[in-house]
Amino acid sequence: MEFRLSEFRSTAAVSLISSKQSNSTAQMNPDDIHQLWLHLQYNLVVVIVCCAVLVFGFTAYVMTRPRSVYLVDYACYRAPDHLKASNDRFMRHSRLTGDFDESSLEFQRRILERSGLGEETYVPEAMHVIPPQPSMAAARAEAEEVMYGALDNLFANTGIKAKDIGILVVNCSLFNPTPSLSAMIVNKYKLRGNVRSFNLGGMGCSAGVIAVDMAKDLLQVHRNTYAVVVSTENITQNWYFGNNKAMLIPNCLFRVGGAAVLLSNKSVDKSRAKYKLVHVVRTHRGADDKAFRCVYQEEDNAGKIGVSLSKDLMAIAGGALKTNITTLGPIVLPISEQLLFFATLLVKKFLNPHVKPYIPDFKLAFDHFCIHAGGRAVIDELEKNLQLLPVHVEASRMALHRFGNTSSSSIWYELAYTEAKGRMRKGHRVWQIAFGSGFKCNSAVWQALRNVKASSYSPWEDCIDKYPVTAVS
Repeated sequence: MEFRLSEFRSTAAVSLISSKQSNSTAQMNPDDIHQLWLHLQYNLVVVIVCCAVLVFGFTAYVMTRPRSVYLVDYACYRAPDHLKASNDRFMRHSRLTGDFDESSLEFQRRILERSGLGEETYVPEAMHVIPPQPSMAAARAEAEEVMYGALDNLFANTGIKAKDIGILVVNCSLFNPTPSLSAMIVNKYKLRGNVRSFNLGGMGCSAGVIAVDMAKDLLQVHRNTYAVVVSTENITQNWYFGNNKAMLIPNCLFRVGGAAVLLSNKSVDKSRAKYKLVHVVRTHRGADDKAFRCVYQEEDNAGKIGVSLSKDLMAIAGGALKTNITTLGPIVLPISEQLLFFATLLVKKFLNPHVKPYIPDFKLAFDHFCIHAGGRAVIDELEKNLQLLPVHVEASRMALHRFGNTSSSSIWYELAYTEAKGRMRKGHRVWQIAFGSGFKCNSAVWQALRNVKASSYSPWEDCIDKYPVTAVS
């Protein structure tokens, strides 16, 4: 009986609700239906507008967000053995040219002894001839040999086709012919007609980082693109044949070298790339007259052209480095180092002006250092100022010993050394530091995407076991 009563009540309730709904529907007039339609139409517009805003916002984010730049691979040029110039051979040829007096010859001998260069660096073909033949044709031949040699190895290692290159940036400070070096590469490899090519000249030994920075910016604009950076210097037409000692130093330090670097903004390349570009920080001290003239190409009293190096060079380089790391430090150093640095600044400013400034420990931010191999004094100064250990400057010293000062490409020979030694591990950070005329100090920070091994055609592949050479440490 209770079950039947309950069932009866439920049925009655359902009947009552249905009766009310039927009465309500029957009572709706056309105006009510019209109002309902307007309400639904208004909600539909809101939904469509919201969806459109979301789609537009997502599209804008995807299109404007910074694109990751990957270093797929790079290659360093290694000259043939017949271009090697031992110190004895260098001095013998310098004497036979008849252009240098005894004082200048003795000065060059002392510079070579203290330079940190070994006995297997390379000078161009024109400098092996007596008398030397620094012609335009010889300078072009040197540029072609270096650039094409590095690019051939790069293309062989990566399998990339020349037609795939959308951006080309070439930097060479002292040799800028017409057509340009970048045009020579376009012609040699038959790059496509819409390739965006650039030729950077007169920017010194730090131009390699500048070229990478320029390629990075272009890769933010042009999607799914490869960029090739070629960094080199030309010795042939820039050998100094006078007796101004400030201009003789480059003869003793600069040697043949070059590098080609393949960059990509394609996400598909992340799996095969070696590194990801994390930061580029550039510092220019050209507004200061001393800094501007500390590396200066000019004629001597006899009308012979050379590059003069000022006695203030190391002090100016130190100031440029300080400015550069002031910008770089806050974005790479752990918070503990930043707090110590700023606390010291406050104490120095408000309490005790004689307090020595705190030098942050950059060893906490980077695993490897590629310091421009400008000379032994440059490496010594940075090792001291940054409080580095001998292992941190080993790559720079060994690159200087084996290949000399190869200008803007030296930081790539140093990175290749670290790889050849098997020291690069996934997640490691690399700091490339370069100095150049103007005066500039530029930094590039890379992060290894995997355990990186030396690529084929490494400049160290048959000599890495000989290093480090303790005599140059």
